[in-house]
Amino acid sequence: MTKVKICGLTTPETVKTASEAGVDFLGFVFYPPSPRNISPQNAGALIKDVPEHVQSVGLFVDPTNVDIEQTLKHAALDMIQLHGSETSERLHEIKEHFGLPLIKAIRVGSKSDLENIESFEPYVAWLLFDAKPERAELPGGTGHVFDWSLLDGLEIKTPWMLSGGLSLDNLDGAVSHLHPPGVDVSSGVESAKGVKDSNKITNFINIAKTSS
Repeated sequence: MTKVKICGLTTPETVKTASEAGVDFLGFVFYPPSPRNISPQNAGALIKDVPEHVQSVGLFVDPTNVDIEQTLKHAALDMIQLHGSETSERLHEIKEHFGLPLIKAIRVGSKSDLENIESFEPYVAWLLFDAKPERAELPGGTGHVFDWSLLDGLEIKTPWMLSGGLSLDNLDGAVSHLHPPGVDVSSGVESAKGVKDSNKITNFINIAKTSS
């Protein structure tokens, strides 16, 4: 069954909705330019009510160790997602220092963006493939879809998630075409930029869990 990550959560209501609908990962964005940015204190309060079987993921973009340490003081994260230009060496450092499982996002615009996958795999629990639109203001949550055929025939040893512009309209097709171990959504379950919609969250999770 496909694992589901809902990213960019900011309210108790949407965290509760996602958890009750069967989500596997809840994403909290610690990147100030994002409309989904949340303070470590607020994220920590939300995480306290998350069921034990649901993983709380903190999304960072090229963070320093201090950035992560300051966040962990307030928010008991289960995983760290790195959504910037982090190298395999940096992944190793973060994994060694914090001892938490890592998700590494890879922005895909062409086949060449997939060349370094093997260098990341020793250090991550999951890879996440996101869109790489031109002139994007944010590294993720842009609502853009990339060419899924770029992943066709790709040998990926690590569990991976499909992200980038997934929505209620294209999710079933994405899962049927690629059979990803996991899917990740942010803007696709929003009623406005940064505002999650509980009905869309529930429907997205239901589709992901029943598609094949």
